[in-house]
Parts: sequence; C-alpha cells; structure tokens
Amino acid sequence: MNDNRPIGVFDSGVGGLTFAKEIKRLLPHESMIYFGDTQHLPYGEKSREAITRFSVDITNFLKENNCKAILVACNSATSNSIDAIKEAAGNDIPVIDVISPVAEKIAFELREKIGVIATKATINSGAYKKSIRKFNKHLKVVEMATPLLVPVIEEGFANTSISKAVLETYLTNKKLEGIDSIILGCTHYPLVEKEINQVFEGKVTIVNSPLIVVNQIIYQLGREGKLASEDNIPQYDFYLSDYTDNFLKVSKKFFGKDISLTEKRLNS
Repeated sequence: MNDNRPIGVFDSGVGGLTFAKEIKRLLPHESMIYFGDTQHLPYGEKSREAITRFSVDITNFLKENNCKAILVACNSATSNSIDAIKEAAGNDIPVIDVISPVAEKIAFELREKIGVIATKATINSGAYKKSIRKFNKHLKVVEMATPLLVPVIEEGFANTSISKAVLETYLTNKKLEGIDSIILGCTHYPLVEKEINQVFEGKVTIVNSPLIVVNQIIYQLGREGKLASEDNIPQYDFYLSDYTDNFLKVSKKFFGKDISLTEKRLNS
C-alpha cells in the first residue's frame, strides 16, 4: 500500500529546510509542500496566541493541498501550538513535531548534562525539559534563549563574523558550562552547526535532530501504509507568506536551481 500525496512541512522561514533536506535524502520518492511564514518571523518573539493562529492557518493550507502528513518544522510552533495544529489537521493526517522524537531518543542515551538553545517562545514553554524528563527524570537539562540567531540567519549572515560573534557570546555563557551534549532547539540552528561545533572545540555532542525526526516520519508513514511508491517522481513546491532572497538562495542550495517558489498570503 502506497500514498504518493505530498508531505507538508512548515516553519517561520528557512530553518525548516534543514528538515526538508533530510526528508529528500532519506525519502527520495516523497513529494513535499513547504510553507515558510516569512511574513511573521521570528515566531520566537510572538505570543502563544499569535503563533497558534499562524500555525493553524498554515495547517489548513497544507490540508487543503492534499498533504498526507504534516511536519511542524518549528520548535516555537511545536512548543506552543501542537494541540491546536493536530486538531486542525484532523484524525486522518498524522502530525509530527520536532521535539517529542528528539526528547525520547535523548532520554535513553548516556548523558550527564544536556544543553538546549532555542527561541524565547520555546524556552519559556519549557518544552524540551518537560519532554525529556517525562522519559528520564534523572537527566540534568539546562535551557537558554538565543533570540538573535534566527534574524541573523534569516538575513543571510550565517557563517560570517556576525554569526560567529553572536554564537560566542551565547555559547560561552556560564549556564552552559559542563554540558556534554546540546540540542539545537530551533530548526534554523543547524544552518550554523559547524560554527557551534567550533565554539565548543568539538568537545560537545550536537544532537542530530533532523535525522531523528525524519526517522520518526519514516516509521509513522510506514506503519500507516503511506510511504510513496518507488516509481513516484517527487515534486517540491515552496510557498512563502512574504518573498525573501535569502529563502530562495537557501532552498536552491538544498533542492537545486529548478524549484517552484510561490508567494502566498494567508488569513492572519
């Protein structure tokens, strides 16, 4: 049994492309519809009510476009709005988030002190600490907001002296002293993973969230008989609520030059 309908993926901007890229790598026959809500980024600075409103609008859009599953490739949306997103998707469309699979895997690996860096909205929700402690209450988890990183990345300053200065300021904070692993709790952050590793001099394990999450997608779609057939020719469609040159640049880097990019304003 196969299902060649697309997987829907959404984020506030380019960050979710790190997860979409991993879907393309591990599920090469799957089509995708990606929505980047660039009009409202960064979500991490918005209220819970606003994040929920944006997320539900996008979920309805992906549902209307016949998506068979939805990946909430945004930690702020996951930590603040996942219940509303699932309700909007309905019982027939599985919703996969970017926190639960990572928390479950991390909880059962040998670690002493886990660091989490994320947006203010995600850190204020305590989502990672709560999720990890649900599986292993003995793990020490420290969370720290790093709000400048998303605008730095969205403005195209990743892997520059600007991003280096911001990362060094954040990652040398005493709060993160003694961590043996770190979760990049925002889907934008893997775009500066090499820089993060340099600041830690390779001594801290960076959790590979995209790999963990996409393996969860493979498991869930396989269990429900919704994987695409091997002869399916995948199609990748990208929608933005507000066109940005940086999104076009990053999406071309991940998916090739011939991509379909459409500006689409939603209700909110």
